[in-house]
Amino acid sequence: MDLMTTAMPAGHPHGAMRREDREITDRTAIDAILRAGHLMHLALCDQEVPFLVPVFYAYDGTALYFHSAKRGSKIEILKRNNRVCFEISEALGVIPSDQACNFEARHQTVIGHGLASFIEDQAAKIEVLDRIVAQFTCTAFTYPEANLRATAVIRIDISAIKGKRHGMTE
Repeated sequence: MDLMTTAMPAGHPHGAMRREDREITDRTAIDAILRAGHLMHLALCDQEVPFLVPVFYAYDGTALYFHSAKRGSKIEILKRNNRVCFEISEALGVIPSDQACNFEARHQTVIGHGLASFIEDQAAKIEVLDRIVAQFTCTAFTYPEANLRATAVIRIDISAIKGKRHGMTE
């Protein structure tokens, strides 16, 4: 089964979407959300303790990438457990209601799972850093050697992904 083009696998704790009318099943639409976003919420697990952190990221059509200092909680957790969950959203406001519990969010969201790996090759690290920086500026940068040595670049190979949309014109 090609998990890159299907919803979460059967038996997965985040299996079938309850509201099928909100599910995004078109992989092109899911990819568009991944390409448009800049901030990813990355969920990790250290034994029984969850850890959630926002990171800037890049998407190349196959995998997600982010960077970090080489030391810190997320890096230490990833060294022990490279299984990750990620979320990328575009929040577009609130859909008001006359009833207190009927307010809803106008949004597009992608949630997925994958395996993280550290990129060690310097040229590959620079390519990823360039992708991330290009989302914020047209300026091309060179990276000081000391910064490259102190920076971890991580690739997430996506194993499962699904999308949800609500309150938007299709």
